[in-house]
Amino acid sequence: MIKQNLRRSSRSIYLTLACLSLALHLLLAFFCLSVLQTACVLPTSSSSSSPRVHTQHHESISLSSSSSAASSSHKVPTIPRHEEHHNLNAKTFHPSEKDSFRDATEREKKLIGDGKVTQKVKSHSKLEALFKHPLYNLPRPELVEDDWLLRVKTNEHERDTGSEEEVQEDNTNIDSQWQSASEEEDGYDKVNWTSDVETHPPWLRFHLGISRWELYNRKDPNLAQLTHYLATQHILGAVQKTGGTQLKLLMSFPNYGQALLKPMKQSRDAETDLNLFYFSDFERHNAEIAAFHLDRLLGFNRIPPVVGRLINVTTEIREITTDHRLSRSFFTSPVGNVCFYGQCEYYCSPEHPVCGQPHALEVSLAAMLPDLSLAPRRSWRSPWRRSYSRTKLAQWEKDPAYCDTVKQTPPYNQGTRLVDLIDMAVLDFLMSNMDRHHYETFEKFGNETFLLHLDNGRAFGRHSRDESSILAPLQQCCRIRRSTLLRLRLLSLPGFHLSDVMQESLGQDPLAGVAPLLSGPHLSALDRRLATVLQVVQTCQRHHKDVIYDDLEGYHEASDPGWGKK
Repeated sequence: MIKQNLRRSSRSIYLTLACLSLALHLLLAFFCLSVLQTACVLPTSSSSSSPRVHTQHHESISLSSSSSAASSSHKVPTIPRHEEHHNLNAKTFHPSEKDSFRDATEREKKLIGDGKVTQKVKSHSKLEALFKHPLYNLPRPELVEDDWLLRVKTNEHERDTGSEEEVQEDNTNIDSQWQSASEEEDGYDKVNWTSDVETHPPWLRFHLGISRWELYNRKDPNLAQLTHYLATQHILGAVQKTGGTQLKLLMSFPNYGQALLKPMKQSRDAETDLNLFYFSDFERHNAEIAAFHLDRLLGFNRIPPVVGRLINVTTEIREITTDHRLSRSFFTSPVGNVCFYGQCEYYCSPEHPVCGQPHALEVSLAAMLPDLSLAPRRSWRSPWRRSYSRTKLAQWEKDPAYCDTVKQTPPYNQGTRLVDLIDMAVLDFLMSNMDRHHYETFEKFGNETFLLHLDNGRAFGRHSRDESSILAPLQQCCRIRRSTLLRLRLLSLPGFHLSDVMQESLGQDPLAGVAPLLSGPHLSALDRRLATVLQVVQTCQRHHKDVIYDDLEGYHEASDPGWGKK
């Protein structure tokens, strides 16, 4: 009996202990669960507002990504309020003493800001970060009246030549003439332009924005409106443009604007045959588009805005053209595609037609410059023009000291003309354009102005080969703008990479939705060629003293980013 009682009491004790253990485990589990829930809930509530702030500071951008003003008729994206500053690696400076290093750092801060990166607002767009960098927001010289290519006449100007009554009568007559003309011409907008810029169409605002130093201001909200208008406006007319060696058309729009059209003649991935001479190559529509974007990324702003567009060759060319030479060249191919070839010096024949698929055709549309009667331009023969011969070499190809002669020849013997030409050579080398025989300037500004980088259709033909002879002006003269060199170095840094910002910029073009405007190999070639340009500059610096043309007052070699980088 005693044993049985002991067994029963033992079982009760074990059972009680088991219950206590279970209860303790349950309490511990509830306690842990409450702790975990508290740890998860608190961060969620505290960070709930953070993504909103982050999103507000990183809106997608268009061609006017750096603009701080909003457009009145189109929505122009804005820039984040808290701009980032990108710190340059201290290893790129090599002063001999610590004090000189500190001085160099201070000078560099004046150029690129304090160098601090705001961690809370980190940009996801390399293109946006590039255009916010101080090197793309340098102080601009104050423009005076003579620094503008065109100006709208005001009543004050008119009063100098006549009475107020005469001026009002003249203005009334001009308005009535415009209105009657617009009503007679079918399809054109009724014109009511005044001195108020808001009444002007985008193409006219573009013309009025041309200055002595650049073709357009990258921050101007009208740039986005202009490119949108080129890509979407109804086409009223199409005729061949005279001059040139290959087919191009002049397109007219209802607001009296015009654009230069270059058609797609070969696939974007087609690489130029190595056996062809540079003057035998086709022009490419995507090369014109890519050249505009590259010129803008280099900070030049010397190529008129260009966009890609899909047009209907039947309804937007054949049925509306008044050019009989053009209309007679249309035919239907054996597979049912609508084709045409027009008239020009080269490649305008039934054997080299431009064809739709069956009607859709990719083209580039470039904004036209002001009419020559309003803004005459002077054409200059490039000193480094090629011979355009299969057997002969140009003088610069035979004489290594050729630049010494150029430096003594006006207008290259003073001012910025020589470094302007070298800027153009850098652009041409990056996009492999060997067809730069002439360049143009606006006559009004004389020799103190920028060079127009026009006609880039033969660029981006080869990605597998770099034509080093394009860099002859830089190699032979060993001269380059400091601002150009700084931007080239910036574009070589991992935080930007020329190929990355180029791809992002091209992605804003309407044709990017059809297919990439530049293939991967072409983008990679940009980085490779950029490294070559920087290497040529370093070679020049080892053998010459006055390599850098200082267009950034108050900054010294030691303060340049990557100056001592090997």
